[in-house]
Amino acid sequence: MTGSIYAERSAQIHRKGEEPFRMVCNKESLAGAVSQRACVFCGSRVVLYPVADALHLVHGPVGCAVYTWDIRGALSSGPELHRLSFTTDLQETDVIFGGEKKLKRALMELIPRHRPQAAFVYATCIVGLIGDDVEGVCRQVSAETGIPVIPVQSEGFKGNKRAGYQAACRALFHLVGTGDTTGIGPLSVNILGDFNLAGEIWIIRRYFESLGLQVVANVTGDGRVGDIRRAHGAALNVVQCSGATLELARMMEEAHGIPYLRVSYVGVEDVADAIYRVAEFFAHRDPGIMDRARRLVRSELEKLLPQLARYREALQGKRAAVYTGGAFKAFSLVKAFRHLGMEVVLVGSQTGTEEDYRELHEITDPGTIIVDDSNPLELSAFIKEKDVDIFVGGVKERPIAHKLGVGFCDHNHERKIPLEGFEGMLHFAEEVYRSVMSPVWRFVPRRLEEPRGVRLQAVRR
Repeated sequence: MTGSIYAERSAQIHRKGEEPFRMVCNKESLAGAVSQRACVFCGSRVVLYPVADALHLVHGPVGCAVYTWDIRGALSSGPELHRLSFTTDLQETDVIFGGEKKLKRALMELIPRHRPQAAFVYATCIVGLIGDDVEGVCRQVSAETGIPVIPVQSEGFKGNKRAGYQAACRALFHLVGTGDTTGIGPLSVNILGDFNLAGEIWIIRRYFESLGLQVVANVTGDGRVGDIRRAHGAALNVVQCSGATLELARMMEEAHGIPYLRVSYVGVEDVADAIYRVAEFFAHRDPGIMDRARRLVRSELEKLLPQLARYREALQGKRAAVYTGGAFKAFSLVKAFRHLGMEVVLVGSQTGTEEDYRELHEITDPGTIIVDDSNPLELSAFIKEKDVDIFVGGVKERPIAHKLGVGFCDHNHERKIPLEGFEGMLHFAEEVYRSVMSPVWRFVPRRLEEPRGVRLQAVRR
């Protein structure tokens, strides 16, 4: 890792134990470094996409819509309008003469055809350059159709996914407070920051409902416009992701007085902690809720821990690398790997803050590399240096692992197995075990020096 790129990036890379903690973050990506970050539009799209009964229209070139088509794979228990990808497909003539008329025609055609509960219109970079009045068109169409048509101001070449999260939160806030809160009781929550990639929000809802809590709105996994409109009637917002919907929780606290808790549903300790903290919040209203929380956690752990012990025996001492979108998930993954007897030797994120990285510094082992806004060149070098057994990341990190002959676990957009909750921890352990202990690694150049049969024997055991 030498040369000008590393010199400019050095302040965003920290090696625990070799130097005092100091991390520079929230910087624009280094030009030419092919950062793992996504654009502003992509950040807004991944947050809003799972609202299943809304129309999602990308106002921009067709490439923007293709890039984010079915980006979350978010499951729905009902409508699946979100799985369709609509775009105004701006061409050269639209750049010259403007795309407002094209946008209005598209909305006036799609809304009667699909009858959505609301429409989100995403303004992409080219729209910001040509100056289309997206907000004005949305306001006009909303008056004519009678449904909320909400502009998502997600233009920006220099911005990043975090700015897109904020644009999505502002768009959602247009809906919050516009619905009837009749029937919402004092023991009620909104679930923020889970996108139901593989049915996780149904697991978390079951936990909360077993505590006697009413879940008002999912924001946004398996989300419904009507639920979001009445979300201001809930007593508490439970926020999972550190970046995606935290801004919305803050807006709702300021405008509607709803407090929020930041939690994680990944890993044994953090799932239990989330249940206990939510129960503790409502304990003054329902004295029996803490007992129900203890029974729930005890019951789940009695089933889970004996099964984890088998995987821990085989995985003891193996090494993991973690690279996530937001840093909050990385905290939980470090703890989850410890439950499996594994060491996290590389951890980073696209949008972490100095506070996030300081916490990672505190909970990781000496020698761990902590990195902000990395790129394929850096990640590849670190993985080889640390002799990693498994890399946990998203769709953009998968090719890095495959090219280096390293096991991979998708903890982001494309996974099909739920990895949250207590049962999710078991699925995670199973996937890590299958990846790390596969006999295929005996045949890749990186592992040829190892005694043959070691890993195969572990798999058979």
